[in-house]
Amino acid sequence: MEKWLFLAVLTQVLLTFVVMFIMGRRRFAAAKNKQIELSAFKTMSLESAPEPVIAAGRNFLTQFELPVLFYVAILICLQLNLTGWFSVGCASVFVISRIIHSVIHLGHNDVVKRYKSFVFGAFVLLVWWIGMAVQLMLR
Repeated sequence: MEKWLFLAVLTQVLLTFVVMFIMGRRRFAAAKNKQIELSAFKTMSLESAPEPVIAAGRNFLTQFELPVLFYVAILICLQLNLTGWFSVGCASVFVISRIIHSVIHLGHNDVVKRYKSFVFGAFVLLVWWIGMAVQLMLR
Protein backbone atom coordinates (compact mmCIF):
# COMPACT_ATOMS: atom_id res chain seq x y z
CA MET A 1 0.00 0.00 0.00
CA GLU A 2 2.94 2.33 0.61
CA LYS A 3 3.60 2.36 -3.13
CA TRP A 4 0.06 3.61 -3.81
CA LEU A 5 0.49 6.38 -1.24
CA PHE A 6 3.78 7.33 -2.86
CA LEU A 7 2.06 7.44 -6.24
CA ALA A 8 -0.47 9.92 -4.82
CA VAL A 9 2.36 12.06 -3.43
CA LEU A 10 4.27 11.87 -6.69
CA THR A 11 1.17 12.96 -8.61
CA GLN A 12 0.64 15.94 -6.28
CA VAL A 13 4.29 16.93 -6.62
CA LEU A 14 4.10 16.65 -10.42
CA LEU A 15 0.95 18.78 -10.39
CA THR A 16 2.85 21.45 -8.46
CA PHE A 17 5.65 21.46 -11.04
CA VAL A 18 3.20 21.54 -13.97
CA VAL A 19 1.42 24.54 -12.43
CA MET A 20 4.79 26.23 -11.82
CA PHE A 21 5.72 25.69 -15.47
CA ILE A 22 2.39 27.12 -16.67
CA MET A 23 2.77 30.09 -14.33
CA GLY A 24 6.26 30.79 -15.66
CA ARG A 25 5.16 30.53 -19.29
CA ARG A 26 2.26 32.91 -18.71
CA ARG A 27 4.44 35.42 -16.87
CA PHE A 28 7.17 35.40 -19.51
CA ALA A 29 4.62 35.70 -22.32
CA ALA A 30 2.92 38.64 -20.59
CA ALA A 31 6.26 40.38 -20.06
CA LYS A 32 7.29 39.73 -23.66
CA ASN A 33 3.96 41.14 -24.90
CA LYS A 34 4.42 44.21 -22.64
CA GLN A 35 1.35 43.31 -20.57
CA ILE A 36 3.55 43.40 -17.47
CA GLU A 37 6.54 45.63 -16.85
CA LEU A 38 9.68 43.70 -15.91
CA SER A 39 10.05 45.96 -12.89
CA ALA A 40 6.80 44.46 -11.51
CA PHE A 41 8.70 41.24 -10.87
CA LYS A 42 11.11 42.97 -8.46
CA THR A 43 8.39 43.13 -5.82
CA MET A 44 5.93 40.74 -7.50
CA SER A 45 3.43 43.57 -7.91
CA LEU A 46 1.38 41.79 -10.52
CA GLU A 47 -2.03 43.30 -9.74
CA SER A 48 -2.20 44.81 -13.22
CA ALA A 49 -1.24 41.56 -14.92
CA PRO A 50 -3.75 39.77 -17.16
CA GLU A 51 -6.18 37.45 -15.39
CA PRO A 52 -4.53 34.20 -16.65
CA VAL A 53 -1.20 35.33 -15.15
CA ILE A 54 -2.77 36.12 -11.79
CA ALA A 55 -4.79 32.87 -11.80
CA ALA A 56 -1.67 30.78 -12.50
CA GLY A 57 0.25 32.50 -9.72
CA ARG A 58 -2.60 32.03 -7.28
CA ASN A 59 -3.01 28.39 -8.27
CA PHE A 60 0.68 27.80 -7.68
CA LEU A 61 0.34 29.26 -4.18
CA THR A 62 -2.61 26.98 -3.44
CA GLN A 63 -0.34 24.00 -4.04
CA PHE A 64 1.31 24.94 -0.72
CA GLU A 65 -1.82 25.51 1.32
CA LEU A 66 -4.29 22.62 1.70
CA PRO A 67 -1.80 20.06 0.31
CA VAL A 68 0.37 20.62 3.39
CA LEU A 69 -2.25 18.70 5.39
CA PHE A 70 -2.14 16.01 2.69
CA TYR A 71 1.63 15.62 2.99
CA VAL A 72 1.44 15.48 6.80
CA ALA A 73 -1.31 12.86 6.58
CA ILE A 74 0.88 10.76 4.27
CA LEU A 75 3.78 10.94 6.72
CA ILE A 76 1.54 10.00 9.66
CA CYS A 77 0.09 7.08 7.71
CA LEU A 78 3.55 5.78 6.88
CA GLN A 79 4.87 6.30 10.40
CA LEU A 80 1.88 4.74 12.18
CA ASN A 81 1.20 2.01 9.63
CA LEU A 82 -2.16 3.40 8.54
CA THR A 83 -1.53 2.53 4.91
CA GLY A 84 -4.67 0.57 4.10
CA TRP A 85 -7.23 1.13 1.38
CA PHE A 86 -8.93 3.91 3.33
CA SER A 87 -5.80 6.05 3.32
CA VAL A 88 -4.96 5.17 -0.26
CA GLY A 89 -8.50 6.04 -1.33
CA CYS A 90 -8.56 9.34 0.53
CA ALA A 91 -5.11 10.31 -0.78
CA SER A 92 -6.06 9.45 -4.35
CA VAL A 93 -9.40 11.25 -4.27
CA PHE A 94 -7.77 14.32 -2.71
CA VAL A 95 -5.14 14.48 -5.45
CA ILE A 96 -7.78 14.05 -8.14
CA SER A 97 -9.73 16.93 -6.58
CA ARG A 98 -6.57 19.07 -6.71
CA ILE A 99 -6.05 18.23 -10.38
CA ILE A 100 -9.67 19.17 -11.14
CA HIS A 101 -9.27 22.38 -9.13
CA SER A 102 -6.14 23.31 -11.11
CA VAL A 103 -7.68 22.47 -14.48
CA ILE A 104 -10.63 24.72 -13.67
CA HIS A 105 -8.47 27.51 -12.21
CA LEU A 106 -6.04 27.51 -15.12
CA GLY A 107 -8.76 27.01 -17.73
CA HIS A 108 -12.17 28.64 -17.86
CA ASN A 109 -11.88 29.57 -14.16
CA ASP A 110 -15.51 29.03 -13.25
CA VAL A 111 -15.48 30.21 -9.64
CA VAL A 112 -18.42 28.03 -8.53
CA LYS A 113 -16.96 24.84 -10.00
CA ARG A 114 -13.53 25.71 -8.65
CA TYR A 115 -14.97 26.33 -5.19
CA LYS A 116 -16.85 23.03 -5.24
CA SER A 117 -13.71 21.10 -6.19
CA PHE A 118 -11.78 22.87 -3.43
CA VAL A 119 -14.42 22.18 -0.77
CA PHE A 120 -14.73 18.57 -1.90
CA GLY A 121 -10.96 18.08 -1.56
CA ALA A 122 -10.98 19.74 1.86
CA PHE A 123 -13.86 17.48 2.94
CA VAL A 124 -11.97 14.36 1.79
CA LEU A 125 -8.95 15.54 3.75
CA LEU A 126 -11.08 16.10 6.87
CA VAL A 127 -12.65 12.64 6.54
CA TRP A 128 -9.17 11.15 6.17
CA TRP A 129 -7.89 12.88 9.31
CA ILE A 130 -10.94 11.80 11.30
CA GLY A 131 -10.51 8.27 9.94
CA MET A 132 -6.88 8.21 11.04
CA ALA A 133 -7.89 9.33 14.52
CA VAL A 134 -10.56 6.65 14.75
CA GLN A 135 -8.15 3.98 13.55
CA LEU A 136 -5.63 4.98 16.22
CA MET A 137 -8.27 5.06 18.96
CA LEU A 138 -9.44 1.55 18.04
CA ARG A 139 -5.96 0.05 18.34
